[in-house]
Amino acid sequence: MNQLIWVTAIGAALITATLNRKNLPPATENKSTVSLSASPNNARAKWIKLFDGKTTNGWKTYAKDSIGSAWKVEDGVLFLDSKAKKEQKLGGGDIIHEKSFENFHLRLEWKVSKNGNSGIIFWAQNDPAKYKAVWHTGPEMQVLDNGGHPDAKIRKHRAGDLYDLIEGPDTVVKPVGEWNKAEIISKNGTLELKLNGVTTVKTTYGDEAWFNLIANSKFKTMSGFGRTFSGHIALQDHGDDVWFRNIEIKEL
Repeated sequence: MNQLIWVTAIGAALITATLNRKNLPPATENKSTVSLSASPNNARAKWIKLFDGKTTNGWKTYAKDSIGSAWKVEDGVLFLDSKAKKEQKLGGGDIIHEKSFENFHLRLEWKVSKNGNSGIIFWAQNDPAKYKAVWHTGPEMQVLDNGGHPDAKIRKHRAGDLYDLIEGPDTVVKPVGEWNKAEIISKNGTLELKLNGVTTVKTTYGDEAWFNLIANSKFKTMSGFGRTFSGHIALQDHGDDVWFRNIEIKEL
């Protein structure tokens, strides 16, 4: 009888301990979740400013050691002063950011002068000895005054298009002089362009369809174009006034 009572007591104690473990307060159970959210891996998901709103730090003219002085900063805006470039002989040129990205979500705002043209280039290779310009390697999201520039008459050359590769709707761009929000999302073989919240282009890259697009474009003779799917962000000097602000990127 004594032995039976002893076994029963041990069983009861084990059941009580199990129930107590299951009823621990939520804060105790979630300690591992809090630790995970603060881990270095998740820190990569933060937005990184590529333009601080005050200086041109991190940017330079392609194939140069510094940025051309026709690129100016004023009131939180990075802009190309085409008049100063022409009249004062200031340096301009396409500018490239020092950091390189692979899977990313880029967003920024732009506006362009009347009849103006520019572009947002990505996957650009920073190798002036091998490539003469950023657009010899990096595809471009078109920046354009659709209402005035002659390129707007060409399919795949309008604002929001993947320039000379894929056309998108031409109804989402805002009138000249107004700010447009552009987004470029590149991740694991899928590329998406957005203009003012509307997807203008969505395609795959690195596959046969992608290389067929290049083969049927003006870039078909450029051996390095659109073939490396990581690289630098660049902003184009097409000879017209153009403004950029709130330039930021998130690694995916």
